[in-house]
Amino acid sequence: MSLNFTRSRELDIRQEVLAVIDEVLSLGGRAAGFDADTPLLGALPELDSMAVVGVLNLLEERFDFIVEDDEIDGSTFATVGTLVAFVEGKLG
Repeated sequence: MSLNFTRSRELDIRQEVLAVIDEVLSLGGRAAGFDADTPLLGALPELDSMAVVGVLNLLEERFDFIVEDDEIDGSTFATVGTLVAFVEGKLG
């Protein structure tokens, strides 16, 4: 895999994860300005336990993978970067 392809794939994943966050939390496009270090859990009032479930469900749908209960914890939703890394890990 070329370096450019890898970077392009990472950007695509990041953009799709941000789109999921924006949609589930009804942020009206605000998530587009988030970067890898943007804190999520505990920093976004919209991201409560029900929203976490919604984000996970939509990620499963968009990326066609299954998230088992024991695969996630609070650190998965610590920042945009940790959530993107989780998705990348699921995609292999």
